[in-house]
Amino acid sequence: MSERAAPFYCPYCGDEDLRPGEQGHGAWECGACNRAFQLKFLGLLARGLQPNSTGGEPI
Repeated sequence: MSERAAPFYCPYCGDEDLRPGEQGHGAWECGACNRAFQLKFLGLLARGLQPNSTGGEPI
C-alpha cells in the first residue's frame, strides 16, 4: 500500500484548496492559508476507544 493519505481539508484553516507539496513524500500545501503540512500515521491503539463511565462520548 504505497498510496499517500489525502487530506480532505487543511488542519489549520479548514479550506479544501490542497495540492501535493514540493517538500517531499506526504507533504501538502494549502492554497488558502499558504501553509505546508504532512500527514503521519502514528499507529493503532491497543485497547481502542472506550466510552467513559457516565455513558457519554468516548474519551
